[in-house]
Order: sequence, then C-alpha cells, then structure tokens
Amino acid sequence: MNILVINGPNLNLLGIREPDLYGKEDYAALVALVEDTCAQEGIGVEVFQSNHEGAIVDKIQQALGTFDGIVINPAAYTHTSVAILDALKAVQIPAVEVHISDVSKREDFRQVSYARLACLKTYMGLGLDGYRQGILYLKEYLSSHR
Repeated sequence: MNILVINGPNLNLLGIREPDLYGKEDYAALVALVEDTCAQEGIGVEVFQSNHEGAIVDKIQQALGTFDGIVINPAAYTHTSVAILDALKAVQIPAVEVHISDVSKREDFRQVSYARLACLKTYMGLGLDGYRQGILYLKEYLSSHR
C-alpha cells in the first residue's frame, strides 16, 4: 500500500507561521510524523509540499497508477481551488482531507472546502495528529475495499 501526502501553501512555514493557531512544531516534524506513522503501519509514503496550485494538480494527476490513497491538506487552496477538486475527482484515488486548525471555527470564507467534495473524510483541529488519524483511516478503508 502506497499513499501520497500533499501539503499546500505555507505549510512549509509551520512553527513560524501563527504558532498559536498551527502549533510550534515545524514542517520537518510533520514529515517525520507522517513517515514514522507509515513505517509503523507498513505503508509506503511520499510527502509533497507546494505553494503552487498547478504543481499540486500535477502531483495529483501523477498519482494515478502509483498511489493507492491520498492524504491532502490543500491549505488556503481548500477554499478556492476547483482545479484541485477536479484533479481529485478525475483520478478517483481515495482521499482524506486534513487541516491542522479547526477551520469550522474560523473566518466565514474558510467554511467552504472544495477538496472535501472529493474526500472520504476530513480531520480538522487535531494539530499534526490529524495526519496520523487520516493515514490510519485511509489504511483501514483501503484494506477493506480491495
């Protein structure tokens, strides 16, 4: 089983960007958590981060035939990107949406998630642990739908 973890804009600034909202752990800690979780669960993983919408769309398209599942935190593109939604729908790879903060309790414009329309489940407000939970959910889902 192989999964792709995609992180959108500004997640590379974890630990620097609004630590009261996103926590004090940096991006390297996030990558380590994802890689450690996958290693413990016997899952192959690739972690990808980009600040560019087109690069994220390209990566989703390239996942077809290579990855069994996707964990995605589209970050700000959550609320704006029909292109990411369309890419997720096009490849039809089971996906889970993750957000470090609880976007449901934030600004009005953050209440819309286009990516969620193509995802099986959403984890939000759990800090970095949301990634672990998303990975475990995806493993269970993929194992039961083979």
